[in-house]
Amino acid sequence: MIDVIDLRKRFGNLEILKGISITINKGDIVAVLGPSGSGKSTFLRCLNCMEDPTSGSIIFKGVDIADMKVDINLHRRHMGMVFQHFNLFNNKTVLQNIMMAPAYLRCKDLKKAKRQNRMTGFKNLFRKEKQELIPITTTKDQIKTEAKEQAMELLRRIGLEDKADAYPSTLSGGQKQRVAIIRSLAMNPDVILFDEPTSALDPEMVGEVLELMKELAQEGMTMVVVTHEMGFAREVASRVLFMDDGQILEEAAPQEFFDNPKDERLKEFLSKIL
Repeated sequence: MIDVIDLRKRFGNLEILKGISITINKGDIVAVLGPSGSGKSTFLRCLNCMEDPTSGSIIFKGVDIADMKVDINLHRRHMGMVFQHFNLFNNKTVLQNIMMAPAYLRCKDLKKAKRQNRMTGFKNLFRKEKQELIPITTTKDQIKTEAKEQAMELLRRIGLEDKADAYPSTLSGGQKQRVAIIRSLAMNPDVILFDEPTSALDPEMVGEVLELMKELAQEGMTMVVVTHEMGFAREVASRVLFMDDGQILEEAAPQEFFDNPKDERLKEFLSKIL
């Protein structure tokens, strides 16, 4: 699904990523571990080009999205992102937060299709062979209704349907992060990127977020998770990566990674946290 080839990222003279290469297959749950400053979050942000790579390729569903000529927004529709600090819109209700992106994008597509049909219809006046119009089977109101129904369905899934009209400021940290996760799900993504999703939470709230992530893993969602949660990495991940100094130093299945590490820097890292 994603092929990362010799990915590099510089900020001025500082090289943060130093030639990352990895393949992420459909259904993989990849946990990315490493000390602070190792390049984990930069790597994740480069995967959906929130940070433009300095060089290298990111092949997502057959397209190099690191190519500046590519419309990255079209591909981001299929790649969800969950942030450390939730990034919910505080001036929107929980329901509005969830339905905003899918409703906006579908309405945008509808507007584009109507505009294209008008152009085609005008050109058809002068053509012997008429071009077919794009079939339009929905309206803006239907799109908004469907987005609302989907958002409520997702809220029921996490037991927060009673919070639909509440504002994010009234939610606990765990509730905010679960809303942020289902907001990503509302786009029906092929992969979700998680940037330390539990690091801003109180310990008692971590479990409810990890439980939702485990459910997604069991359903086959492709996930790349930058995390400090060793239990999650050991129990849920299909592969674990260790990054340091902008490089992947070790990659293995969880049991091999934790029980039989090869790299000396990884051994030192695990000895301090386990």
